[in-house]
Amino acid sequence: MIINVKYFGLIAEITACEKETILFTKSNVSEFLELLYKKYPNLENKDFQVAQNQELVTQDALITGNELALLPPFAGG
Repeated sequence: MIINVKYFGLIAEITACEKETILFTKSNVSEFLELLYKKYPNLENKDFQVAQNQELVTQDALITGNELALLPPFAGG
């Protein structure tokens, strides 16, 4: 399946892009992250959350949509 990936904040700086399209043949978020860690090794030690179709998901969530976003921690106030 084709996944549209969006990167924000520090994550976009590490990947040097704000969005990209990736062909993915596995099934869950953790497997997708393994693929990204191989492509962008500096991501592996960063803190971020993953959203699928604009909803936060856990790493064991199945990929059911075509859009994932990597979101850095947010400052609250």
